Amino acid sequence: MRIAAPRLVLLGGILAGVTILADQASKWWLLNGPMEQPRVIELTPFFNLVTAWNRGVSFSLLHTDSASGPFILSAVSVVISIALAIWLLRVSKPLPAVGIGLVIGGALGNVIDRLRFGAVFDFLDVYWGNYHWPAFNLADSAITTGVVLLLLDGLFHGSEQGKN
Repeated sequence: MRIAAPRLVLLGGILAGVTILADQASKWWLLNGPMEQPRVIELTPFFNLVTAWNRGVSFSLLHTDSASGPFILSAVSVVISIALAIWLLRVSKPLPAVGIGLVIGGALGNVIDRLRFGAVFDFLDVYWGNYHWPAFNLADSAITTGVVLLLLDGLFHGSEQGKN
């Protein structure tokens, strides 16, 4: 097994930490400030701040009201984060290190919510007319961005792996 360059592991780790901090800070600020009384704050004709509690995974899939739901989803997220951290130890390029760091940070940011509140606090509401994209947060944005970066790396640089 080839170990990644320490700078790539550090890059992914720092991005994971910054993502967790930014996610939790944004949620704390909104819950203790503008959204203390749950409401909708209209910012543009296509973007609002809202209070939404997600008891499932992305886009409220696997929604559950069971008492064990947050713990099960948190355990799955932690296991996935550990697997990603092992992958991070083996990367040889910056792009996957960045992608993995963002996914780990986003996943763990949402784990913190599940363990604190029993649900994930989502507050970004993008819409067009009457169609609303499911509410999301900074952690979800980091996960999505990280996955896109990993897919791009796999699509455009994956064939280079066999040439080493």
